[in-house]
Amino acid sequence: MKKWMLIAALALSGCAQINNYESAVKTPAPAHLQGNWQTVGPQADLVSNEAIASLIINADGSTLDCRQWQRIIAKPGKLTLLSGDYVNVTRQLRVMPLTVEDNELKYDGLTLRKVDRPTVDCQKAEAAVAKQPDAAVIQNIEPEVMRTVISQNSEQ
Repeated sequence: MKKWMLIAALALSGCAQINNYESAVKTPAPAHLQGNWQTVGPQADLVSNEAIASLIINADGSTLDCRQWQRIIAKPGKLTLLSGDYVNVTRQLRVMPLTVEDNELKYDGLTLRKVDRPTVDCQKAEAAVAKQPDAAVIQNIEPEVMRTVISQNSEQ
């Protein structure tokens, strides 16, 4: 019942809807949103207590939602204004609000804090996105923790 009431309230509130990734206008990121955000400690909305979620927000408004545990899942997107609020829109058309409170970013059920640089795995994901600019999701990166001596030797 509560879900139906929420759906009805959203429908009546006049919220704009994004039906096409290309139609979402990429908005430059304000200074307080720019940077590398990462979860700290276990979070209920992640698959494991050992999983890490990162959100990279660039000055131009491009974003990368990067989740890592036993594999890397990276979803490129863009920052946009929706009904006056900043949201991240991924190429898969997930629209997630961004709220900063007390230097913590609330995003997709997670709490993230600013860090100096992305994890090594998310840096690899950024490079993969640059090589595949139209990909909706990047999933072919081997996590550093899963690399074996054999895979490391095969690269040399």
